[in-house]
Amino acid sequence: MSGRVKDTGNTVVRTRGRAGLARRRGAAAWVVAGAIPLAFLAVFFAWPVATLVARGFTTDGALDLSGFAEVFARPRTWRIIRLTLVQALLGTALAVLLGLPGAYLLYRRTFRGRALVRAFVTVPFVLPTVVVGVAFRSLLTEGGPLGFLHLDGTFTAIVLALVFFNYTVVVRTVGGLWERLDPRTEQAARALGAPPWRAFLTVTLPALTPAIVSAASVVFLFCATAFGVVMVLGGTRYGTIETEIWIQTTQFLDLRTAAVLSVVQLVVVGVSLALFSRARARRERALDLQSRPADEQTAQRLRLWNRGRPGGDLLPTVVTSAVVIVLLALPLGNLLVRSLRTPDGWSLGNYTALGTAGGDNALTVTVWEAAANSLRIAVDATVLAVVMGTLVALVVSRRPRNPLGRRAVWWLDAVFMLPLGVSAVTVGFGFLITLNHPPLDLRSSAVLIPIAQAVVAIPLVVRTVLPVLRAIDPHLREAAGVLGAAPWRVLLTVDGPFLIRSLGLAIGFAFAVSLGEFGATSFLSRPDRPTLPVVIFRLIGRPGPENYGMALAASVVLAVLTATIMGVAERLRREGTGEF
Repeated sequence: MSGRVKDTGNTVVRTRGRAGLARRRGAAAWVVAGAIPLAFLAVFFAWPVATLVARGFTTDGALDLSGFAEVFARPRTWRIIRLTLVQALLGTALAVLLGLPGAYLLYRRTFRGRALVRAFVTVPFVLPTVVVGVAFRSLLTEGGPLGFLHLDGTFTAIVLALVFFNYTVVVRTVGGLWERLDPRTEQAARALGAPPWRAFLTVTLPALTPAIVSAASVVFLFCATAFGVVMVLGGTRYGTIETEIWIQTTQFLDLRTAAVLSVVQLVVVGVSLALFSRARARRERALDLQSRPADEQTAQRLRLWNRGRPGGDLLPTVVTSAVVIVLLALPLGNLLVRSLRTPDGWSLGNYTALGTAGGDNALTVTVWEAAANSLRIAVDATVLAVVMGTLVALVVSRRPRNPLGRRAVWWLDAVFMLPLGVSAVTVGFGFLITLNHPPLDLRSSAVLIPIAQAVVAIPLVVRTVLPVLRAIDPHLREAAGVLGAAPWRVLLTVDGPFLIRSLGLAIGFAFAVSLGEFGATSFLSRPDRPTLPVVIFRLIGRPGPENYGMALAASVVLAVLTATIMGVAERLRREGTGEF
């Protein structure tokens, strides 16, 4: 008997020892998984940005902060900051006000064609900024359908274009929570005599607040760091911090001013990301509470409540229809129509001209060659972004038990959101001044642009994959571990199926963002290997109807490519995938 007890004790000790060894190996694997993308971000984001900023604050190798006083003493600086903040605030306010009726109609109500409208509303968010700028310019310019409004080149045009971009963010973020709200609370308020508007203000709106704040903070971030739209529609007249950084670095080579403005932008980005992080945590808790109806009867009530009520949704229907038709469809439809118009009449002449170098040899390559170059670069950038973003999402989705581990995960999540808000112009110019000598002399390398585009796309991959991984019940992983599964096997069998659900949309976002990226690429593309957005911007800046017609046709090509990619990605999308 004593021998059996001894053997049993030895077996328990060996089992615990193997379990402890497995936990230590698993912890080490997660550290390595987090270290790889961190190293990538440190080399290709933190180092270029820090180097550019540092050059503006040093004189003869010594620290010199007098640049702050010089830059902030200029009236132009305060004008740029004021325009940036006003533009971002107005764009955010309009996007939220117009997006709430859309979120209600597209996610709270059921009607024929809802899926098609949802898909169309998603398209503007992934369109390249240059395409949107050209679309609004062709719509508002003299001779355009809305030329009589005289909005071409105005501040209003820029704000409208920003709302065009970010309407999707509000609709999808708020709608995702609104769709899951239990209708019984609102029904109770209505039964007690509250009119619809009062029930909305006192019951529904407070429940939606986390999603609204989350969407507003992201929209503010995107509006404050807009580049392509402002350059095409406003130029230097309505410059922002982002465009001013580009002007100071490319036209004046004033790194000190660019560095000061980069710091200002980092402060704005930091505040926006802090609000976004706090709001996202509240929204995730709200989604978790609303994701599982208490019983089948509640679920049935939710389905019945989500059906349309004839005559009861007139206001949101009118507002959403106006936004979809006038703000979203009209610019894109007009872009297509204008691309078919030539000085000789209606024809495909502008598209035929895409096989040439443009009027007066405006380009060094044809538009089709630039499109092929963009596709090759986007494939490389997508692979990099998806690999790095997935590693980050896997690490951040863990729920460490100790406070230090939880804090480390929070910081890792926050760090990988920074590329969303830091100027792509800063990143691109930083590449030129840091990756120009051994051991990383990449100035003539074909990987330089894909790396820059991957840095920009990684946050979107993380935000697409992470919600799915966080939705996994941690008890599933614990049960698999207790049953003896190694950490890698737990990852494959538990996380793997959920991860695959979200990769389609993540790949689509990364590819679309890379295809249309303009800020960093405008610095890094070589004259003999430009991308499609760079070519479009060059055509717009050249005189002549032939070049303008080619710019319109090239914009349609780029828009069709982007929309097709996102359409395929949306077909692969599963419920609960992504935050946007």
